[in-house]
Amino acid sequence: MDMTLIYTVIGFALAGYSVIANDSIQTLGTFIASKKKWFKWYTLAGSASAVMIIALAWGWYSYDGDISYGRLTRIPYQKIQWYHAVAPAILLLLTRIGIPVSTTFLVLSAFASTVVLEKMLMKSVVGYGLAAMVAYIAWIAVSKFINEKFDEVDEKWVGFWRNSVWISSGWLWWVWLSHDVANIAVYLPRQLDLTLLLIVMGYFTALLFYIFYIQGGPIQKVVLEKTGTRYARSATIINVIYAGVLFYFKELNDLPMSTTWVFVGLLCGRELAIASMNKEYKLGYVFPLIGKDFLKMVFGLTVSVGIVLAIHYIIIPNSWF
Repeated sequence: MDMTLIYTVIGFALAGYSVIANDSIQTLGTFIASKKKWFKWYTLAGSASAVMIIALAWGWYSYDGDISYGRLTRIPYQKIQWYHAVAPAILLLLTRIGIPVSTTFLVLSAFASTVVLEKMLMKSVVGYGLAAMVAYIAWIAVSKFINEKFDEVDEKWVGFWRNSVWISSGWLWWVWLSHDVANIAVYLPRQLDLTLLLIVMGYFTALLFYIFYIQGGPIQKVVLEKTGTRYARSATIINVIYAGVLFYFKELNDLPMSTTWVFVGLLCGRELAIASMNKEYKLGYVFPLIGKDFLKMVFGLTVSVGIVLAIHYIIIPNSWF
C-alpha cells in the first residue's frame, strides 16, 4: 500500500478526533453543561450532528467541494508525509490530559509556511484581545441587570432562555465549523467528491456521539469551572457573543485563526467583568483562573512553533518561504 495513503488516513483520523474532542468543547461545552440535566446525551449528539452535516454540505456546495469554507486558500494541498501526523498525535495527547491548546497552530503548523503561520498568529492575537474587550464591555452591561453567579430567572423567562440555548448553540456550532474544519480538511484534497464527503460526515458524526457520551471529556473542565456556565441564560449570552466575534473574523479574510484563543479571551473578559461588578467575587480567584488558561495556550503555541521550525529547517531545509 502507498505510504502516502497510510499517512493521510492516520493524519486525518487523528486530526478529526483531536479537533472535535479538543476544540468543539469551545462551542458545545456550554450546550452540554446547560442541557445534560434535561436531555439524553444521544438527543444532544443527534442535534449537533444534524447541524454539522448541514454545515459541511453547505460548505461543500458553496465552495466547489471545499468543506473548509476557503480557509485553506493560502495553504495548498501537500503530499502527506509522516511528520504531518505528528501534530495531531501531540494534540491528541494534550487533549487526553485536558489542555485547551490551539488546534489551528498545532495542526496547520505542519503545513503552513512561516509567513502564513506568522499571519495566523497575528490574527489570533487580535482575536483574543477583541474577544476579551467585547466580552468585558458586554458583561459589564449584563451585570447591571442580572447576577450570573446565580440562576435567578423569572419563571416566565425560563422557557425563552432554554430555547435560546438551542438556537444560539446551533449558530455558534456552524460558525465554528466554518473556521476549524480546515484543521482536519488540510489532510484531504481541496475538492472532495460526494463519496469522500459522506465518509467525512460519517466519521465526524461518530466522533460527536462519543464526545457527548463522555460529556465532553477532561477538556470540559475549562468550561465548567467558569462562573454560571451551567445556566441556560449564561450559556446563551456566551454563545451569541462568541459566534458574533467568530463571524466577524470569518468575513474579514480567508486566513485560518485560533478559535481557542478567541474563546479563552472571551472567558477572560467575562470573568473580569463579573469580578469587577460583584464585590463578593474576588479578583484573587479570577487571575489564577484566566492565567492558567493563557499559559496553556502559550504552551500549545510553543509546541506549534517547534513543529514548524523542525519541519522547515531540519526535516526539509530551505522550505521557509
